[in-house]
Formats: sequence, C-alpha cells, structure tokens
Amino acid sequence: MRRRGEQQDDNATLIAMETTAGTSYGSIVTNAPLQPGDRNVFSDGSTRVDFVLVWEEPRVSQEDKTGAGPAHRKWREEFLSRLKRSGLLLEWKEVVQVKKKICFVLLSAPWSVLCYYAEEISLRVPLQVVNAPLVNWSQKVLSQMSLQSPLSQDVPNPPPDYYTCQFRSSKLSRFLGSQNKETFFKTTQRHQVLYEILARTPYGSVKQGEVGIDRLVNEQVFSAAYPLHEGDFQLSAAPVAPQDLGLRQILYSYWAQWSCWRRYQPLDHIREYFGEKIALYFAWLGFYTGWLFPASVMGTVIFLVGVWLMATDVPAKEVCDSGNGFIMCPLCNICSYWNYSSICVTYKVGLLFDNGGTVFFSVFMSLWAVTFLEYWKRTCSALSHRWDCSDFQDIEERPRPEFAAMAPMTVRNPVTGAEEPYFPEKQRFSRTVTGCMVIIIMVTVVLMFLISIILYRTILSIVIYKSANSFFSFAAGRIASFTGSVLNLLVILMLSKVYTALAHLLTRWEMHRTQTKYEDMFILKVFIFQFVNFYSSPVYIAFFKGRFIGYPGNYNTLLGVRNEDCGAGGCLIELAQELLVIMVGKQLINNVQEFISPKVKSWWHRRKLKPQKEEKKLKEAQEEEEKEEASPWEQDYQLLVCEGLFDEYLEMVLQFGFITIFVAACPLAPLFALINNWVEIRLDAQKFVTEYRRPVVERAQDIGIWFPILQFITHMAVLSNAFLIAFTSSFLPRLYYRYTQDRTLSGFINFTLATSPRSYSQQHNTTCRYRGFRDENACGLSHRPSD
Repeated sequence: MRRRGEQQDDNATLIAMETTAGTSYGSIVTNAPLQPGDRNVFSDGSTRVDFVLVWEEPRVSQEDKTGAGPAHRKWREEFLSRLKRSGLLLEWKEVVQVKKKICFVLLSAPWSVLCYYAEEISLRVPLQVVNAPLVNWSQKVLSQMSLQSPLSQDVPNPPPDYYTCQFRSSKLSRFLGSQNKETFFKTTQRHQVLYEILARTPYGSVKQGEVGIDRLVNEQVFSAAYPLHEGDFQLSAAPVAPQDLGLRQILYSYWAQWSCWRRYQPLDHIREYFGEKIALYFAWLGFYTGWLFPASVMGTVIFLVGVWLMATDVPAKEVCDSGNGFIMCPLCNICSYWNYSSICVTYKVGLLFDNGGTVFFSVFMSLWAVTFLEYWKRTCSALSHRWDCSDFQDIEERPRPEFAAMAPMTVRNPVTGAEEPYFPEKQRFSRTVTGCMVIIIMVTVVLMFLISIILYRTILSIVIYKSANSFFSFAAGRIASFTGSVLNLLVILMLSKVYTALAHLLTRWEMHRTQTKYEDMFILKVFIFQFVNFYSSPVYIAFFKGRFIGYPGNYNTLLGVRNEDCGAGGCLIELAQELLVIMVGKQLINNVQEFISPKVKSWWHRRKLKPQKEEKKLKEAQEEEEKEEASPWEQDYQLLVCEGLFDEYLEMVLQFGFITIFVAACPLAPLFALINNWVEIRLDAQKFVTEYRRPVVERAQDIGIWFPILQFITHMAVLSNAFLIAFTSSFLPRLYYRYTQDRTLSGFINFTLATSPRSYSQQHNTTCRYRGFRDENACGLSHRPSD
C-alpha cells in the first residue's frame, strides 16, 4: 500500500516526436502568454487567477441568529489554511457596501502543484500537432460537387488538435510546449487541478462528511466558487479583426447569436472553452435536431393527408349526414341521449391524427429512431477519438473527490496498479436497495395522482353537465378532458422538482466511485420516475381508457363512479390533445423559463450586489466608481450558477419519447420538436456564454447512460405504435370492413355501432347505439353483423 504523497518509478517510454521550433501548446488565443490587458491576475500583474472563492459578511459584527456564524467562520478559516498548506497561492479582495462586505479569495496554483496534481488526475498533454480539420458529412458531399455548404461558416482561430498522452513529470521534456511553464497547462486544465484540490480538502470531521467546497457552498459557508471567464463576451466598439477576438467572443459571435440558427456549431471551440462533456451535449443536440428535419417533413405530409381526408372521407360524410339516424346511449349516469351527427366536426378533426398515413408514419419513425441512434454512435465515436476521450471511462477516470475523501479504506486498482479509495460493495448494495424502495414509493404516488385526475375528469363532466348553461353542458366532456390535461401537466412539474431533489440525496448517500457512475445512477433514478410521471397519463388514454366501461345496463364502476369512457370523438383525438398539452406546454414553459428566468435572476442578483452608498456622502466618489470597470471576479459573481446538463438532457430525452412512442397519435410532434430545438440550441448557448459562471470542464467519452435510455425508448416505441394501431386507431376496423363488406366504406359507421341490449331497451323504453362490436342479444363480445 502506497501513501498518497509518494512517487513511483516511471518506466514508461514515450515515442520521440519531431516538434517544430517555436510551436507552443498554448499558441491559440485562450492560452496565449499573458498580455498587458489580461485582468485575470493577482495584484502583481503576472500570477494567474485559477479559481475564486466568495463569501459575504455583514459590516457590523454580529452573530448569526441561528448560531451558525462562528461555526461557518471556523470552517472557512480551517479550509483556507489547509489550501495554503497544500501549496496554493491566495490573495484577498474586498468590496465594501453599506450593509455588507463581499470577500473574494483569489486562488492560483504554482508550477509544482500543477505538475503533482496533473499526474495525480491523469491530465492529457500534447506530443504533436495533428492537422485533421473537423468536416461535416454534408459539407464533404457538397465539396465533392464543388458546392459550398449553406450551413458552414468560417470560424476564426480554430483550436489545434494534438496527439496526447497522460502527463508524467519525469517525461516533461518530451511534451510539446514544455519550455513555457505559463502556457504549458491549458486554462481549463488549471481549473481542473484547482477544483480537484478544493473538492478533496477537508474542513472538519471526515467521518461526518465535512469535506470539499461543494458542501461548504451548500452550507452557505461560501457564497460561490468558480473559475473566471476569459474576458468579456461583447465586442468592443472599435473594429477588431476576427483573428484578434477572444474565445468567449468567438463563441458569442459565431454560436450564441440568433443569426447563427442555420449554421453548424463550432464544436472544437466549444470543447476548448467548456470541455468535452458540454461539447458532446451540443454535438448530440445538433445531430438530433438535424435528424428531426426529415421526420418533421414526413409528419407534415401525413397531417396534410388527414386534412384532405376531412373533405373526402366517406364515414365522415355518413356521420355528418346521419341527422337523427343514430341515437346514442348516455355517456354518464345523468347524461341524456344524443345524436351521433352532433360530433361531425370532432370526427373530422380526428381524421387529422387517425388515418392510413399514420400507420406508414409509425413504421417510418421506428426505423428513423433506430437509424438515428446507430449514426449517432458513429459520430460520437469519431468525436471522442478526435478529442482523446475514447478510453476515458475504462482507464483514465479517477475516483470522485468527495468519494476519495470519505471512503473508509483503500485498495489497489487492478488496471492502473495505484492505491485508490474503496467503499464496500455490500454497504453500497443495501443503500441502493433502499433507494429502489423510495423510487417504488414515488411511482405509487404518481399513480395515485393519475387516479385522482381520472376521477376529477369524471366528476367535473358530471358537474358541468348539471349546470344550466347549455353550451357548457354540451362540451362537458371536452372541457373536463382539457382541464384534466392541464392539471396533469402541473402535477407532473411539481412532482419532478420534489423527486429530483430526493434523487440527489439518495445518489450521494450511495457513495459511487466515479463521477460517471454517480451521474448514471442519478439519471437512472430520475428517468424511471419521470418516465412514469410523464407517460402514465398518455398510456392510460391510449390503452386503458374506454376499455372497461361495460355496456348499457351493465356499466363498470371505480370507487362508485362509472368508469371513464372516451369522448365523442374517440380516444385517439384525446391522446393527441394530451400529447400536445404535455409536450408543447412543457416546451413552452421551459423555453420561457430559460429565456426570462436567467435574465430576471441575473438582474436581481446584480441589484443585490450593487454598492449602496449614502446620498449625503461620497456622491462624487460614486460617480467615479461607476466609471471604473468592475474586476473580473466581481463581474462573474454577478452571473448565475451553471446547473449542469441534467435538465437539458432530460428535456430532450422526454421529447424524444413523445415523438416516437406516441407518434401514431400526433404526426406533427416531430415538427414541434424541430422548432423547439432550433430555439433550444441558441438559448442554451446564450446561457453558457453570457449568463452562467464558467463551469469547471469535465471530460466524457459519450453521452453516458442517456444512450441506453434512448435505446429503451426506441424499443418501447415499436411496441407502443403497434398497440396504438391495433387497439386505439380505427385503421384495422376500416381495413377489415373494406375487404369483407364494402371497399368504399359505405355503411362503416353503422358497422362500428352496437345496439343496446334488449333488457336495457325495455327498461328505458328506447333503443340506443354505442361504440362497440357486441350483439344486442348476447352479453359476450362478438362481431355484430352489418345491418
């Protein structure tokens, strides 16, 4: 067993590479040697600021009402002293306001610390430049035809690609750019080293989990901890050559602006500034959005076929021209008889979503989903190879800092041979089982809410029907159905917030070794819950609603209330309505939140941090202070905390489920998804470049467990669309009638309507019709012969 500070003999041999004189690893703009205008430095003007810690204190010394003030001060002092002992350079800055002062601690890692931790966390450093530009497949095809792609753009300062390997101090001279210690490690790599130190440094009892900057921020000992952005994103008033722009300015000008909606994303630039994990998300989102285009075109064509059928469909004409020919049985216990011709408009609207074209579209979307995933695997593999992430999860990924600090023992890694922290599998298994029980309980809660919404729709339709208003009484079913869909959306969003917070606690408690495993288990927990949460209501409408109602004279009940039947237009149009309310409603709410919420939060945060001066004092000083530009750490403190990619992925994966699992009920779903994603890419880009504090870069090999989830949704889509066509759509009854009765579908409406049993007709002195294939003289199901 090796102690954590010792060095092992390194017998690894690096291939000697020819390097061009003057070539520097940090030769691109983001890593250029410090210029006089670089403001991310200490007071000496040369020491780089790698990380910033912030906390706020009241100006008048007073104890916190909760008694947490002294404890927080003690933890903070202990944490900062341990950072200093670890070799970091610290510098204090203060911004004094009327009621409080904001304290900034600037952190910088000297060369020796960078080298030690770079080897500890297996940072990759360059050996030789690779001249292999990233070319899109469509751009390649058009270039062979001597045509320029309308989607491409010339983005300045493309980051160079390198052959790389893991850093070793003993092999320093073999690495490219090792002569310049200031630029050898990229800015993002310096951030990684600092975060590793911050995340594993204890400030109290390790057994009680008093470790790391994340918990200190959660406990509000520090207000924030973040690396700095590299300059402002806005261009200066004076004209600047594109090659002289900073990387953040390039991302804003060539990616985050709305005018770039039809351009390829500069993935290499995104990876250089935000890291592989965020770059892979935007690569997947752009790839998915591009593949939505043919699906949306096909869905729109199928929808237009439905519009044409509204005017030419024979059964629709029979419904509208039937007059009093079909007297229908009451839809509820207190409802009255009604004419089938009254649903003429609703029946025609149903043809937009229920026609022969939707069968073809279901098959098309099933093949589309499988092909999309296979081509994404190729694209992801190419990107991970280009960015040197192909073996990240298997070989390079280190234990999480929080896990490393809290694990009770260490064992030797069989792959690398290094001593690593270890948590017993039996303890983790028992904790995982407990987490599974919590998931089951929460899923049960979702189903309870679903039953409540079913009862709500039934009871509300009865209440509206009893009202004196004839208009509302006629539309009681549709009003209850629509309001039920809106209420279901609100319940979904509320439960999502609660369970996501609970899943964070459970996953942290389970003590997973690597960040990838931690995120995969967290995502799996949340997705299982969200899958039931979002899809339970559409599944109920598609496959269960109207299946167990019984027949006139023998209706089934639930808790004393008659089982819910499909509306007058059938279940498929209700399913389309449910999908549009949940999918489009959720997308609108999310986009409004992403567009407005960050701006409101940022404005409020800046307003709170704005220095408040007394009017009678320092008026002139205030005017001078307003003229002075705030320091970079103050500017970044006014930005919002980057909340990660989980919500972004979850939104897109749930959308993918809606456009594949239930696409037979709503062929326009891919079009709505395409429009949403065009907006989503720019909103996300603007958030990361202009509104979020800079996140610490994370390496990733792929999109993680999201890909198996997408595969699961694809398999579910095949089964779901088959069941929709077989049991919910009118496609099979029409096909059967066309080949056994009449090819023109004349008389099809009479074929689909059963007659009430004789006992019911004698009891109520009238005969009525209802949707079903049941003989009026029998209680069992059978195909009723055509009249």
